[in-house]
Amino acid sequence: MALSVDWDQHIQAWQCSGLSQAAYCRQQGLNYGTFTMRLSVYRKQMSDAAASSTPETTLIPVHIQSPVTPVAPFEQDVIRLIHSGSQLELPMSTPAAWLAELMRGLA
Repeated sequence: MALSVDWDQHIQAWQCSGLSQAAYCRQQGLNYGTFTMRLSVYRKQMSDAAASSTPETTLIPVHIQSPVTPVAPFEQDVIRLIHSGSQLELPMSTPAAWLAELMRGLA
């Protein structure tokens, strides 16, 4: 069963929301049981797609600053990834699914 674009968008919005599944469903007026069923289908599709395809290469813009100046925690609303002296800053609105994919690529 393929997910409709609406359910795909709801699942991605939930992942970025920081809310529990139940809280997101209440906020959006969704049936919790239907949401969990659609989430299960979504996860299976993602797993099947990852297993059956070669990963696509996606280029992302990178801005390199030298030297890297430490910033106090919570000084900026960014996600900061630092590795081997390189630093990548992403907006807090970066989707959790995209970050997970990025982290898998770095492993």
